[in-house]
Amino acid sequence: MDLDALRYGDFSKLGEAVTDWEQMTKKLADLQKDAENNLKAKADKAKWAGVNATVSREFITKTAAEFADAYTQADSITKILSDTRGELIGYRTQLNDAITRGAQQNLTVIDTGEGTFTVTGNTRPDWASDPSGKTGTTDQKAVDALRDEIQGILTKATQSDNSAAKVLRLLVDQAKYGFADASYANRDEAAEAVAAAEKLAKMAKNPADMSLDDIADFNRTMDKYNGDSLFAEQFATRLGPKGTLQFWTEMTYAHAGARDSELEAMKSLQKNLSLTLATASFSDSDAMRDWKKDLIAERNTNFRAADSMNPVGALGSQVISSLMRAGQYDTEFLDDYRKTLFKADKGAGDAGTHDLWVKGYDALDLVFGDGNGRDPLEGLFEGLSHNPEAATHAFESKSDLDHMFGTTTYTDRGATLGHALEAAVTGVAADDYTSPAPPHSATQVQIMANIMNAVAQPGGGEDLVSNGLGDSFGNMAASYMPEISRAFGSSDAQVFLTNSEDPEGLETTDVTRFLSAVSLDPEGRAGIVVGESVYTSGLLDAHLSDPSLFDGTRSQVLENIGRNAGIIEGIVGHSVADDEVQAAVDGEEDYNEALQKKSDFVKTWVATGLGYGSVSLFPGSQAATGAAIGGFAGGVVGLAVDRLFEGQELEGARDEALYSSAKDLYATRDSVNQQTQWSVKDALEQHHVDLPKDGSSDTVRVAVNEGWDDASEFLTNSKERPHG
Repeated sequence: MDLDALRYGDFSKLGEAVTDWEQMTKKLADLQKDAENNLKAKADKAKWAGVNATVSREFITKTAAEFADAYTQADSITKILSDTRGELIGYRTQLNDAITRGAQQNLTVIDTGEGTFTVTGNTRPDWASDPSGKTGTTDQKAVDALRDEIQGILTKATQSDNSAAKVLRLLVDQAKYGFADASYANRDEAAEAVAAAEKLAKMAKNPADMSLDDIADFNRTMDKYNGDSLFAEQFATRLGPKGTLQFWTEMTYAHAGARDSELEAMKSLQKNLSLTLATASFSDSDAMRDWKKDLIAERNTNFRAADSMNPVGALGSQVISSLMRAGQYDTEFLDDYRKTLFKADKGAGDAGTHDLWVKGYDALDLVFGDGNGRDPLEGLFEGLSHNPEAATHAFESKSDLDHMFGTTTYTDRGATLGHALEAAVTGVAADDYTSPAPPHSATQVQIMANIMNAVAQPGGGEDLVSNGLGDSFGNMAASYMPEISRAFGSSDAQVFLTNSEDPEGLETTDVTRFLSAVSLDPEGRAGIVVGESVYTSGLLDAHLSDPSLFDGTRSQVLENIGRNAGIIEGIVGHSVADDEVQAAVDGEEDYNEALQKKSDFVKTWVATGLGYGSVSLFPGSQAATGAAIGGFAGGVVGLAVDRLFEGQELEGARDEALYSSAKDLYATRDSVNQQTQWSVKDALEQHHVDLPKDGSSDTVRVAVNEGWDDASEFLTNSKERPHG
């Protein structure tokens, strides 16, 4: 920065810009609040149908998010501009003070252009005869001291000006269309993030020089900034796509067999690197768009550590996927990468996937503590599980879905495939306890129908459950209780409340066989039982608190809900009995543990007031919001979930424990009956409904028993069963 530019610069225009941005930020804050509380809130509660259920709702959701990003970006720009202006004015004051003090010492400061200046001493006539011996110039030490002081001020001012310009450009470049979500309190904060990225990228280019202490420092910095969009974009682009993959290849080679603290450090590094690259993938800067395209182009490149004697390293796709296990990657990037992997995987055939990805890579271990990373589809599936939109895109094709199911016999990818499918059909990302479950789109219902059809296929479909997918299938069933309930053909189907775009999109036989197969897996069975209990208690809560939800008598409501509970849980109970699973003590223990796990999971959701699966269908009732307002135990759904596991450790106490044992078919039926009657009682009491309790309980008891018997008929009509 030129001396005169700082000394005489007019910062009033910059001040006007700051004022304009402050006013704009305030207006955007109001717009953001309005978009969230009115536009999006009303859209979430609306009963959409047809195209509006997907297109309009999605548009409104994204629009509301854009307002939030616009506010965040404007707020960051305002703070950076204001902070920079304040710093420059401060440096100008320091400069003028220094020049004034210099003048008092007879020193003159002159701007010589292009960032240079001179400091010279003034000559006084009386110095010529001064007996002290002065030679007509001031003390050189004073000249040097003033020069150094002014140079320091100009250097700091230049750094402030340049870093502000840099981070502002980077901030604006993050989004080609729309706005970035990076938030900074001042210029220093933004500049520090960019500087940290530059430092780490430089370190990562020389991984062989990184000691364990260096890695620890690297990890701490990345843990601090992995969600910062400027940091992430600068780290990724400065390291480059090839450099990024080479860095992780070197790390996994150098620390193969890591144990104890070293292993934990490498796990953290993998997670932080994954989170950072996921954040970077959302940047739409020119450099980052090239990075994403070039990264995918490296999918077949052989990556070897510099010191490795093995000519066979890791495929680029294996390295890429090993860094997708944490964080949400951009949808478009995931779509592009997934298409290339799916094409290669399908080209090998169902049985050939092991040879394609795993055979010949025996020494490869790209994942610390969780598999080995040889099958890139496993990492991709984990990445998809954190991005429901991309996951839905991945399984729209029934051909792709069937192929992936077929490969689970020959690979270990079943569990990760299940995680991706859960996200695809539920719209909720893995490990996300903060987002409400969205309505099922027609596309999602069709994917769920295709999943059920695959499991329902005679001669092998049931094997999918034991190929690592049982737990996920149970969770999917829990989320699809409304559609499952309508599949059983009640004449009063409107009782079964749903916000699904295609509520009748599931086929009865496929649903029956699917529930039957999933019931044989302890975690799958627990998912169905919890899902049914949640949905039943939520329905009773909603209908008994608001009679306008169904154009019929409350007796009809109780009968239909009770029968449905009997059918769904009856299919579970009869299937378990048919397979004689009840004789396996280990299986019973696994089931009880799974039931506890599912119940705790649902409590987390209900306690937030957001709703798990079908609970979110009742925003106007106590079912989803009552727990958040009055404490978890105060809601009808909360009480139902609590009772699922209540007393299970009291072996033999069937009258106190629900679902605690699968040894007796009729004990299971009685548990369903008791649970449903309790939910009716809870709803009547909470909403002060004037219905006879004994009569209502009897209505439900009869209906559940009828549904239980109907379940046996559904199974008989859908599959071959053992006689006797």
